[in-house]
Amino acid sequence: MTGQKRHRPLGLLVLLALSAALAVPAAGLAATAARYTDETKQAYEQQLHSGQIAEATFNKKLRSLHVKTRSGELFLYRYPRKGYPPLEAQLRAHHVPVSVLKPSEAAKEVKPVKHKLRYIAGGILVVVIVIVGVVLLVNRRRSESE
Repeated sequence: MTGQKRHRPLGLLVLLALSAALAVPAAGLAATAARYTDETKQAYEQQLHSGQIAEATFNKKLRSLHVKTRSGELFLYRYPRKGYPPLEAQLRAHHVPVSVLKPSEAAKEVKPVKHKLRYIAGGILVVVIVIVGVVLLVNRRRSESE
């Protein structure tokens, strides 16, 4: 075997190349997605009073406040029902730029209900019912012919 060259299967090389090509863009997408850290009311108030908040964005649909600090960190504070007006007043009193997401932008942040799994389960159920029906029909005809 010393004189022969060993060839790697072409399929393995193609598979490795494809997996590498798919992994690089996926890693880039994961890095660009903004990650918000959940925070408590006390942590939010501490940041507000110490002047760490650079800007704030309200999502009224989800009752959440996106906070960006001066150091670039991103926090997500979920405020209680009817808590928007006092929070906005506090932020404006501390001279923090406040923005409110438009309803169309706020709807994009809401995770849609995935019905895909329900459709798959329903399709499998229909296929199983059809197969059972066919088996019962074939068995009945077989027993009648004997």
